[in-house]
Amino acid sequence: MLFFLRVRAKSPLGIWDTSHASFRVNLADLDVRRHMNNGRYLSIMDLGRMDLMLRSGFWKRITDAGWYPVVAGQTITYRRSLTLGQRFELATRVIGYDERWIYMEQVFRRGDTVIADAIVRARFLRASGGSVDVQEVLELVGRPPADLVAAGLGGDLEPRVLGAQPVSGERGRGR
Repeated sequence: MLFFLRVRAKSPLGIWDTSHASFRVNLADLDVRRHMNNGRYLSIMDLGRMDLMLRSGFWKRITDAGWYPVVAGQTITYRRSLTLGQRFELATRVIGYDERWIYMEQVFRRGDTVIADAIVRARFLRASGGSVDVQEVLELVGRPPADLVAAGLGGDLEPRVLGAQPVSGERGRGR
């Protein structure tokens, strides 16, 4: 609930912008080694995607259309640990699509240090059953920016040819 109140207070974004959401590691996030549990990263990534969808108005548009997003695959690389009380930021952006999937990059940072980075493969389903074609999604949201490359990622979720560099390059700096 607090997350949704925080999102409402933030400035609006476009769906092609980069969302930045701030968090702090709490006791419930820790594993037995007292650093943030790897599963918690995935839950926080859900919040990052919601931040982008809510602030861009995309969430309302897809729910009005009777659609909902699902994660089909994700790969994450953990580079550093997060410990109790540390603040961190999660950057979320759309980086590519192909005929079936939409790809997002999500990067956890403390200052300029990358803590973890992930590539997420997602699609949309209809509440009435069946999947939504990527072209229908693009028609709903409008033309993607020139640096967003169709068929830019492989099935292994590794970037092949992207107009923007993974991890460090960003379109927009929405807060």
